[in-house]
Amino acid sequence: MAGVCGCVCVCVCVCVCVCVCVCVCSCLFKSAAIFEAGAAWRGPRARPGAAPEVRQARAEAGGGRREGGGGRAMVDYSVWDHIEVSDDEDETHPNIDTASLFRWRHQARVERMEQFQKEKEELDKGCRECKRKLAECQRKMKELEVAEPESGKGELEKLQAEAQQLRNEEKSWENKLEELRKKEKNMPWNVDTLSKDGFSKSVVNVKPEEKEETEEQKEKKHKTFVERYEKQIKHFGMLRRWDDSQKYLSDNPHLVCEETANYLVIWCIDLEVEEKHALMEQVAHQTIVMQFILELAKSLKVDPRACFRQFFTKIKTADQQYLEGFTEEVEGFKERVRGRARARLEKALREYEEEERQKRLGPGGLDPVDVYESLPPELQKCFDVKDVQMLQDTISKMDPTEAKYHMQRCIDSGLWVPNAKGGDGAEKGPAEELQKENGAQDEAKP
Repeated sequence: MAGVCGCVCVCVCVCVCVCVCVCVCSCLFKSAAIFEAGAAWRGPRARPGAAPEVRQARAEAGGGRREGGGGRAMVDYSVWDHIEVSDDEDETHPNIDTASLFRWRHQARVERMEQFQKEKEELDKGCRECKRKLAECQRKMKELEVAEPESGKGELEKLQAEAQQLRNEEKSWENKLEELRKKEKNMPWNVDTLSKDGFSKSVVNVKPEEKEETEEQKEKKHKTFVERYEKQIKHFGMLRRWDDSQKYLSDNPHLVCEETANYLVIWCIDLEVEEKHALMEQVAHQTIVMQFILELAKSLKVDPRACFRQFFTKIKTADQQYLEGFTEEVEGFKERVRGRARARLEKALREYEEEERQKRLGPGGLDPVDVYESLPPELQKCFDVKDVQMLQDTISKMDPTEAKYHMQRCIDSGLWVPNAKGGDGAEKGPAEELQKENGAQDEAKP
């Protein structure tokens, strides 16, 4: 009984082993079949530039797939085997400049494409010209047949021969074009033929040009700014140290502008007119600081508030030549301020003198000072001592025309007022006596 059981166990084990072997073999066969099917589907892979026989084998595999696809649409990847790329190789010879090699390849490819395009255009042009000549020849033949059917046979035969020759040429041109199209179809693809621009659009954000402000707008803007920040501007103008100026502008960046510089310039002139020379020199220094910041911003094409720190860094670490240039600019500005102050004082003095002269003008519009200075010395002496009798005697001794001229100017300037005492019994002055004498002389003339 024990022997029988042992035999049964051995048989069962053998059967199990056989089944396992069969399953393993079946799996191996199926894997091999799947691998072959995948190979047939993909075909032999070949990198761009591979040997022709490899590409041919893959093309044949692709053709077999399309023929035996069982009606299913297959994707043909063989077209990607013929792509011309300038930088195809990842590695080149160490003695060869890779970038230059790729650039030369690209240039050669571009030149080949240009040459091919030129040849294509020449063939198209030749074919069109041949067709045009043939159409012209056929038109002449029809006209000749209608106009002179009998007498124009010689000319007609000549045109027919020419038309036949043109047909042969046309066929030749078309054959050349067909060969060129086949050549173009077999040419490798490249980056220029793989894709083309569907559309191209470029958008450039341009800062709108600021409209130039009128003088009235500038004046109004300056006035508003000064009314709001005058106290802060004056505080900045009195600072002396670089660090203090930088810190104050950092706390008040709105002061870094043209309005501040303009106000400081006017303030300097006012201080010089008021003879506050020391304070003027200090404010002049800060004025040039602000102007240098504005010039730096203009050269960098940035907002002045974004570059005033660069100025202070540069001025504190600059060489002697830069500091000398800054100092020279400050001294030159001081001289200009002194000149403007002198011009303002002279203008004010002229205006004051003109105002005083207008006040002195007599009823005739003449200045008594100018009239007095133009009188003869003997008449001036009469006005100095204020002696009327002396004035009458002096006028009587003068030429009547000259005396009349001077006395009329004295009346127009208010230097002499006729009938100063007024009333019926008023004493006649020299001017009235002179007028009476002149009237009597005029009446005595025939």
